[in-house]
Amino acid sequence: MQAYRLFSDRLRYLAVALFVIHSSLFTASAQTDDFGLDFSLEVQKKIDKKWSVSLEGELRTRNNTKTNDRWSVGLGVDYKVAKWLKASAGYNLLYDNYERISYFDAEDDEVDDGDADEGDPKKRARYWSARHRVNVALTLSKKLVGDFKFSLRERWQYTYRPEYTVDERWSYLKNAYDGKPHTYSGKGKHVLRSRLQVEYDKSKATVVPYASVEFFNQLSLEKVRYQAGVDWAITKQHNVGAFYRYQHVSNDDEEIETNRHLIGLSYKLKL
Repeated sequence: MQAYRLFSDRLRYLAVALFVIHSSLFTASAQTDDFGLDFSLEVQKKIDKKWSVSLEGELRTRNNTKTNDRWSVGLGVDYKVAKWLKASAGYNLLYDNYERISYFDAEDDEVDDGDADEGDPKKRARYWSARHRVNVALTLSKKLVGDFKFSLRERWQYTYRPEYTVDERWSYLKNAYDGKPHTYSGKGKHVLRSRLQVEYDKSKATVVPYASVEFFNQLSLEKVRYQAGVDWAITKQHNVGAFYRYQHVSNDDEEIETNRHLIGLSYKLKL
């Protein structure tokens, strides 16, 4: 009973938070939204009534689909604690396409000499680099209204970005590469992701529409993802899906994260 009360309280909290955040997010337009695509393939194996494992690969694009944004591969394991509660854990190897830009500040000699203004772009580096991510999660789910099932997933994830050295960076002032190596230090990051989802889970239905909202929190709210989609079980083994996602970034320090509209297609094979 305590778990159900916690679930109910969390639903109310997220509903209020969603209303407040929705009101503020879509009135702000300082950042230009991007558009991308997401393609994923997953193979899932059910070991017994409680345990299952999965392997997933994913490709994302950005810059209005012109630029490959990320390749990733992930391993996951799920354990069904109860009919209404699932525990999961996973590891993902992310291979990201970075574009890092530094900017002139008031202490730079070029600003003192009048060659540049404070805030002007200084140097740019473009490169691919790996990140390592582990996560654990608990998902509570229950039909609350007719055939509509509500679920709440609380996921903690830790991502580590190793140190990386680029051979040179583009200088905006000189309009040429500087010919000097530059090292970006390694960095770890903890994030709590809270996702509230509702789906139409009618008995024996092969097509399941759903909608969700997810909050990414570190020391403060970093971004929010709104998503709506549909999953179609073609057979017991083959499942395809399509979704639309809008991601709003408010305080994320990753250079590759921006406000973005995204269309996704997925395929899942159940063994």
